[in-house]
Amino acid sequence: MDRGADSPVVRRLRQWARDEASDLPLPGSGYTDTRWQMLASLSREDTILGRLAEAHADALAVLAELGGPTPRRGQIWGVWAAEPPTPVLEAAQTSNGWTLTGVKPWCSGANVCTDALVTARVGDRSRMFAVDVTQDLCAPIPHTWHAVGMAESDSGHVRFEGARAHPVGEPGAYIDRPGFWHGAIGVASCWFGSACAVADTLHAAARSGADPHAHAHLGAVAAALGAASSALTTAAAEIDSDPTDSDGRGRTRARIVRAIVESAATECLDRVGRALGAAPLCADHQHARRVADLTVYLRQSHAEKDLAALGEDIAEEKNPW
Repeated sequence: MDRGADSPVVRRLRQWARDEASDLPLPGSGYTDTRWQMLASLSREDTILGRLAEAHADALAVLAELGGPTPRRGQIWGVWAAEPPTPVLEAAQTSNGWTLTGVKPWCSGANVCTDALVTARVGDRSRMFAVDVTQDLCAPIPHTWHAVGMAESDSGHVRFEGARAHPVGEPGAYIDRPGFWHGAIGVASCWFGSACAVADTLHAAARSGADPHAHAHLGAVAAALGAASSALTTAAAEIDSDPTDSDGRGRTRARIVRAIVESAATECLDRVGRALGAAPLCADHQHARRVADLTVYLRQSHAEKDLAALGEDIAEEKNPW
């Protein structure tokens, strides 16, 4: 995918960013559940669409919370905040402002985004910057995204060669702000929407006639997705009642909800496959792509590492339930 690529998903993303994104409530605004339902609906429409729309929505929430350039209608924002040991992106302050130099990995929408919030190293700390990624000093690096699932998320490396940038918040503010954990649940709402789309295939098969085992799988999927939906709704209400996370529950809440939704989506993938066999994976291109995309997208969770971190938090509480 190169700049200006015009696939159906990209066309829909551009239309949404232009005409609908401004209708998305901010986290903690009193309509957080509506926000997550809208993101889930986009992911149910197409997993890649939901992934890129969620990043755009998260970027706008970060800008609202920390300040920075005012977003303009029609822009498509990414949030490029992964920081593996290598490669490294560094920021430097010059007489003409801040510049970014180096390579940033895991840049979803690398060839589609017009702007991005990017974390970079300033000494030994991380700081977030807003960057116009259409400038000549930013360029996606070809052949750095080899995924089959989530292929159209276009999440390869981007090279910065003294690119002009604007700081957003103080060093460390991106992760330290309350909205970081609210945004983490926004990702889970997209997992949920994509899992519902996978489950739709099983539901359609059951309505047209299926054996008792398929109905049993459908019942189990309904229970799992129902639990995930309830967890998202409850979390949204809690965030709206305490948007600044004054009670300090934001991190634990996010980790619990993400674990519940990940488990439900994983069970959905497994049971739909067991119920229907290979046929829809081989004969239904849309379903096969949804399964492949969601399988990769779920790995945005760190699995047992996240559960271990949650367990450490819970162990510090006297009455966790």
